Amino acid sequence: MIMDPLRGELGEPTNEQARPIDRDIKLSDRIFDVNTLPADMRRVYGHLAEKFGEEYGLVFIFTMRTAVELHRAWHMTILTSNILQQIKDEFGLRMSWNLGVLRLKFRVEDGAYELHRKVPYDYDSENQDIYYRIAMALVARRITVHEALLYQSEAKRGVHTAGSGLFLRNFPGRLVLYPLQASMCAVIFFGGEWIDAAVAAICGLAAGLIEYALSRIGGKSTVLLDVMVGLSTGVIGGLWYDRVSPCCLPAIFLGTLYWFFYGTAFVIGLFEIIAGELETGVTRFVAVSVKTFVLSLGASLGLMLAHGGGAWGIWFESDEHCDGNFTVGKWWRIPIYLLCCVGVLGQYRLQVNRYWAALIVQLVAYEAQYEVHQALKGNHTMDYLDSAMSNIVGGICAVLSAYAVSGITDKCGKIYSARILEHDQSVSSKLTNCVYLFIRGWVKVFSFLRTNRKSEVQKLKMEKTLQVQREELNSTVHPRDCIDLTWEDEDLFLETIVAAQDDNLWSILMPAVYQLVPGSVIARFWFLAIFPPESDKSDNEAQESVFSNLMVISASLALGLIFGFALMQICNFIFGLIYGCCSSKENDESRKRANVIRRKRASVMEGMYVVQPSPEDDDPHSAHDDKRE
Repeated sequence: MIMDPLRGELGEPTNEQARPIDRDIKLSDRIFDVNTLPADMRRVYGHLAEKFGEEYGLVFIFTMRTAVELHRAWHMTILTSNILQQIKDEFGLRMSWNLGVLRLKFRVEDGAYELHRKVPYDYDSENQDIYYRIAMALVARRITVHEALLYQSEAKRGVHTAGSGLFLRNFPGRLVLYPLQASMCAVIFFGGEWIDAAVAAICGLAAGLIEYALSRIGGKSTVLLDVMVGLSTGVIGGLWYDRVSPCCLPAIFLGTLYWFFYGTAFVIGLFEIIAGELETGVTRFVAVSVKTFVLSLGASLGLMLAHGGGAWGIWFESDEHCDGNFTVGKWWRIPIYLLCCVGVLGQYRLQVNRYWAALIVQLVAYEAQYEVHQALKGNHTMDYLDSAMSNIVGGICAVLSAYAVSGITDKCGKIYSARILEHDQSVSSKLTNCVYLFIRGWVKVFSFLRTNRKSEVQKLKMEKTLQVQREELNSTVHPRDCIDLTWEDEDLFLETIVAAQDDNLWSILMPAVYQLVPGSVIARFWFLAIFPPESDKSDNEAQESVFSNLMVISASLALGLIFGFALMQICNFIFGLIYGCCSSKENDESRKRANVIRRKRASVMEGMYVVQPSPEDDDPHSAHDDKRE
């Protein structure tokens, strides 16, 4: 069967869709086995396929699986809903959904069928990016729904993940991240010194071992994770303080527990409240606050057990050993921060070969926040406006830098993918040749270091196969009438198509946001409640001060992200107008396509911070139903 691999059998591409990369590839039929689905999904699929056809049923299954996996990464309701809406609009699904913090509901055919899923929270930038790309490839008709579902299954098994990523994704390899992040966080964020970093590293390793052990036991034992991690941190920190040498216990505790704080969810909660998602926003506030309290209480109990009572006194005594200015103004705070970033990226399971992009975003956001705060703090000793402004600027810079880095990698990735699949020298230029050769060398370096997928090098071999067969196809004396690939090369071909889709901006933005958010401020609030100062009056004033600082930081970060996306949307609109005015009439068709693509990208950005029309408001007479029928 000769088919367009970027379009499949799903219909002709519209004007806004890019030209298919290759029209001469012969791919084998790939059929997704519906028997691998859970029983409830299989039943609903059977009913939908019988009434509306196989494709309609499979697209519903794909949409539901996409929602579950995207939501699992960060539970970001607005972003997940926006992507689902694009799939629904493209394929005319009569489907609605309700994305809670932990529980998802999916309804199809005016509520005739309803499926529920409970999705645990799990950081995963790589899966967030892969599932986003698969969805965008299907929406753009680059792959068939069978290929999309099979690709999802492969991604779930780690087929498209490099060996280095699999090492950091799972235990026991994951254990190297806990002490790295705990030690660096204790120094860069919480005023610790080198001795505190060493103790935090020990506590971090213990926390990792506890999580590893509980995950192996499984079942209800994982409920004990927060309290057990808190206890171990308190015991180790208290014993070190008593038996070895004095240290800064707040820095050690906060640095170690930083891994387990859901500070990102706190900002996302405010983010959603501002955007209009009140239910999930408020739920996140409560959930994050309770989780952080359990961690703080566990650490306090551990300190009491280690010291044999009198934890209150040792807590305030250790505060004298905390140097809040240890890294201020020092050049080496940047390397320490970047090491902390590496630990965070490992925690987020980002692809190792994309660390450089995320590190740029993290460093830009941190430096913007740090420099603005240092410049303003002298004039705002009686208020929190310096914190508010520094966090707004940090949020804006995080978005702008993520958008810039993502835009560059998107453009370069498309050039590289097109050259691999087309090998069309006639449309190349010196710039595209340089980009192609640079990425080719980059791939070889990462493959030599074994931090890349094996398939990246195999694609270079596939490129030669495509070149030879294309020359035979264009030859008047050769009998070849299509390009015929092996099964392995077909896998590489489809992987290249999916990889050529735009980056998920949030996959490199979220780690930066995670390091700007006030998860530790919530913990300070609870530690202040557990260890109150001597005077009740000073206790109330201190708690009010911490809570005020918490709200200022959270709200300003959320506003910074919203301002950043809004600014990029405005710039995108202005650039579209300028491009439209400057384009010649001869390029009218390409200009229209470019404008459509920009509008779609603007819509995607808007969906990142503005609630979309409710998917529950299905119009039974909408164009989607006509399209489906």
